[in-house]
Amino acid sequence: MVGHLRTLFLHPPSFQGFDGGAGARYQARREIRSFWYPTWLAQTAALVSGSRLVDAPPAGLTLDDVAPLARDYELAVLHTSAASFAHDVGVAEALKRENPRLRIGFVGAHVAVERERALGASPAIEFVAGNEFDFTIQEIAQGRPLPSVTGLSYRENGHFERTPERAPLENMDALPFVVDVYHRDLVIEQYFIGYLLHPYVSLYTGRGCRSKCTFCLWPQTVGGHRYRTRSVEHVVAEIAQATRHFPKVKEYFFDDDTFTDDLPRAEAIARGLGRLGVTWSCNAKANVPESTLRVLRDHGLRLLLVGYESGNQQILNRVKKGIRLDVAREFTRNARALGIKIHGTFIMGLPGETRETIEETIRFARDIDPDSLQVSLAAPYPGTELYREALERGWLQRTELVDAGGTQTSVLGYPHLSREEIFASVERFYRHFYFRPRKLFGFLKEMAGDFAVCKRRLAEGREFLKFLARRHSSA
Repeated sequence: MVGHLRTLFLHPPSFQGFDGGAGARYQARREIRSFWYPTWLAQTAALVSGSRLVDAPPAGLTLDDVAPLARDYELAVLHTSAASFAHDVGVAEALKRENPRLRIGFVGAHVAVERERALGASPAIEFVAGNEFDFTIQEIAQGRPLPSVTGLSYRENGHFERTPERAPLENMDALPFVVDVYHRDLVIEQYFIGYLLHPYVSLYTGRGCRSKCTFCLWPQTVGGHRYRTRSVEHVVAEIAQATRHFPKVKEYFFDDDTFTDDLPRAEAIARGLGRLGVTWSCNAKANVPESTLRVLRDHGLRLLLVGYESGNQQILNRVKKGIRLDVAREFTRNARALGIKIHGTFIMGLPGETRETIEETIRFARDIDPDSLQVSLAAPYPGTELYREALERGWLQRTELVDAGGTQTSVLGYPHLSREEIFASVERFYRHFYFRPRKLFGFLKEMAGDFAVCKRRLAEGREFLKFLARRHSSA
């Protein structure tokens, strides 16, 4: 076995309640306390023997808690995001002060597309990795000279150097199980997602997404637009391993950008999971046929996370969503008839948004009536087509994607629709959707059937009302 540098994988402490930079899609504080697993870091940690993964946000660790860890390691790898980058640079500098000999690198979509700019942010950062960084970091941890490692930009003698790009990983089964690292280094009870059963575990079964949505960060910066997948047997074996590690887990979530991009494979995995007797959920596009939904449901599927984004067809076409509203309506009816729950996600302020389309989307959401929903502001992340279009057309009116507390801010504005109006639409959307007798009665019914769920929903309700109050005061 090749020896490795003593390596710390760190998801840095950040804003209170901030889960971005890990496996998260929504890089900001959420409406309620939510934490995704740091799957990308865990995947790489599984390749580096003797490493340790520290996920500071869900563990409630502060900079004072993590900085002294630097003394025990030779290499530190920090996962960052566009929203948290400036904060994460401060963490790197604190680690360097504790151990001047510590080598520090940054990974994540944000630095993958702005490598030299990231290096220029602080001399504490020795290198940044691009795209899929698993084996790039493994080679650095093996002690290989940086010029010989592909997929890297690094600092050398006051200059920035870049090595050739690393080819996308094709043999996804070459990646070891992340659940072993979760079991070794994480406390699963610290991870919460409002629409998932608790405790839950999430992981990836593949990378990349065939859709071409102009706003979506991951396929345009890290994963690509080919869906490269692990074998069915490999996925089912990891879930079997997870059931041995975590007998208390109530749900497994597949965080692939679009798990349903390959329907025959999704059905085959479902059948394998059915034999294990586990409950599971996944990301899906709003076009899965009823026949496939039935197979997935019959083998343990509980919930689908679906990106509807807008109730206006022209907006969907403009952002290349690749979905028709009539198909989305039929899909949602079929899922409901089969008893599959849906968490729908929507985005306010995409190109083409008007006061009228905002109301149209709110009506659409109330009409299809997913079990729960999340409303975000359009976020033009560097490296996306939306970002480039916003710069070209002068829509980008602010650069900070989150405020001082980590809450998402409205940065896009249009001649006919101000960013302040877009910001205010999120609160209105939530109020019009949730403050209805049907929704309130549904929550009460759910709470009445399970005391643990009752306690959790009451706590989430308080957080949600505080979230709305913060938004109102920020408007």
